Amino acid sequence: MIQERERTMVRLEEYAPTLLRVVAGIIFFAHGFSKFQNPAGFIGFVGQLGFPASAIFGWIVILLETVGGLLLILGFGTRWVSLALAVEMLITTLLVKSSIGLIAPQGQPGVGAELDLMLLATALALAILGSGQLSIDRNILGRERV
Repeated sequence: MIQERERTMVRLEEYAPTLLRVVAGIIFFAHGFSKFQNPAGFIGFVGQLGFPASAIFGWIVILLETVGGLLLILGFGTRWVSLALAVEMLITTLLVKSSIGLIAPQGQPGVGAELDLMLLATALALAILGSGQLSIDRNILGRERV
């Protein structure tokens, strides 16, 4: 019985990157799309953080999360998109969330770094593992796991 379950898990193992990629893609897309609905508000926030050229950086984040999220969902350019998103999440965690902490104290506005760290880890895992079985990278472009 245990061997049968282990064999099933081994067969499903190759689909784990697909699951991570699609869920992360949906989350990145949702966050990017919400910023896209009010780009001036997000760019203003980026400016308040002290980033130089806040309009440029703001639009980079908006487009990276929106387009990058869609590309992850499709499994197209997964490694490169994941690396770009990992850099964004590292910057966000260090420069925006470090003052809040892992979990924001109750009653304090904003959220902690927990989601950013999870997305950072997921993006790094996808950069290492690749897109998984069900992806444009693998099934149309023939890019295999390294």
